[in-house]
Amino acid sequence: MDRVASHKSAVQYLHPPVEPFDRRMLDVGDGLHPPVEPFDRRMLDVGDGHSVYVEQSGRADGVPVVVLHGGPGGGSSPAMRRYFDPAIYRIVLFDQRGCGRSRPHASIEANTTWHLVADIERIREALGIDAWIVFGGSWGATLALIYAQTHPERARHLVLRGVFTMTRAELDWFYGGGAAAFWPETWARFIAPIPEAERGDLIAAYHKRLFSGDMGEEITHAKAWSAWENALATVQSTGTGGDAPADYARAFARLENHYFMNAGFLERDGHILDQMDRIAHVPGTIVQGRYDMICPPAAAHRLADRWPSCDLRMVPMAGHALSEPGISAELVRVMTRLAERS
Repeated sequence: MDRVASHKSAVQYLHPPVEPFDRRMLDVGDGLHPPVEPFDRRMLDVGDGHSVYVEQSGRADGVPVVVLHGGPGGGSSPAMRRYFDPAIYRIVLFDQRGCGRSRPHASIEANTTWHLVADIERIREALGIDAWIVFGGSWGATLALIYAQTHPERARHLVLRGVFTMTRAELDWFYGGGAAAFWPETWARFIAPIPEAERGDLIAAYHKRLFSGDMGEEITHAKAWSAWENALATVQSTGTGGDAPADYARAFARLENHYFMNAGFLERDGHILDQMDRIAHVPGTIVQGRYDMICPPAAAHRLADRWPSCDLRMVPMAGHALSEPGISAELVRVMTRLAERS
């Protein structure tokens, strides 16, 4: 569908087919570019005892795009390379502090939003890139917005999926009973490991157990934390959430909980929306699932209302996950059109 350029924050309604969802991203469906292997892999010392994994694939002199994964703590995956034509794009993926192949694993020391923003700049400078397209979903969208607001001259275009602006209302929706109204049986499993007296603040209750120092207890609660989010990721979910590997679940849950306990380390509630004037001139595209249970569309709509250069594209039969067929198809279309204009 052609972009509607004449109306501020124009919403485009897309009608993709709906297919089964594979949470582990082993096969995200037809329409993606063929698998590609990196031409460069490195561990970058970013200070504070942290080293982050960075890779480049595609065309070495191509249009640079940096991919910001979700979580916090999710890590990157090979499937994330496939949203970009490797004959055109210079595709930069990295694992944020404490997760994926970055080290130390599951560490929250010197691990804040502002450390990650600084790491993105270190990566850009190390690779000799002047400015790039910033592509991120969920927490990756949060980080993309904060990075661009901090360094607006380095963002050529923002491509965001499943918008999350790190507000108390968004956290309350997911951890305070909002999403539970749609998934009561899944919610019951999520709160079951927590004593009833502590269920008034589930983020704090899980924090106590995710950082107890007892590895068995940490892994048990990390799997429960991860399963709740995993179960609601797709519009076709059965609500089970699966059983994530222990190492992945522990890093994901600890880092995500750490960031949520600290409200993303932002100065105030609503920080991102209050700073949108800093990137009013930076073009952006939002691809949002209409039935996103993790990051409901209201946040994307509020963001688009404050972003004159934004094009909001609502996918009607889709949830949150990057690998939803409709989400994937639209992201590929967006990147193809951006390539044509570069």
